[in-house]
Amino acid sequence: MNKSQLSLFKKIPTITTERLVMRKMLPADAEDMYEYAQNPIVTRFLLWEPHVNLKFTQSYLKFIQTQYAAGAFFDWALTLPESGKMIGTCGFAAIDTDNDAGEIGYVINPEYWGKGYATEALARVLSFGFGVLHMHRIYIRIMAGNIASERVARKCGMRHEATFYSSLFVKGEYRTIKYYAILREEFYKGKN
Repeated sequence: MNKSQLSLFKKIPTITTERLVMRKMLPADAEDMYEYAQNPIVTRFLLWEPHVNLKFTQSYLKFIQTQYAAGAFFDWALTLPESGKMIGTCGFAAIDTDNDAGEIGYVINPEYWGKGYATEALARVLSFGFGVLHMHRIYIRIMAGNIASERVARKCGMRHEATFYSSLFVKGEYRTIKYYAILREEFYKGKN
């Protein structure tokens, strides 16, 4: 993977799954994003605090437009094709071009938990990372206690690689972080 490949995120491609359209986040998504981003249950295992009001979400989405334009943001809005409603995000939280690796993150509106949307989105981003970006390794960092997120990672073939106890100071406390990962050859094994 080379740095020039990341320029494709300046005009992030729209990709689809069986039940989702994954596209660039837009300022028009503010109400849909705020619906879940203001919920402390959603952000319990995330690095960021709940959004304080709709204006904050609107400002955040405006900022994200500048990040897309710079090719410095690698996250898709997860939308329902029939309504266009944004129900979450999934994409790369970090890309390491020197080591052909990426970290994926995802968040889903609780109204859509338990319906397989996170698994569907993660599988598609893994496919994009290995197939389009030619990554060698993709990983996810999951806070201990986030059983649902661990289940999503395992469903997509990722394995628990390590646990770092009390390794990340988040929201006033040290949190234990579990790493799940998959290599390119593991992802494609048996798919030919």
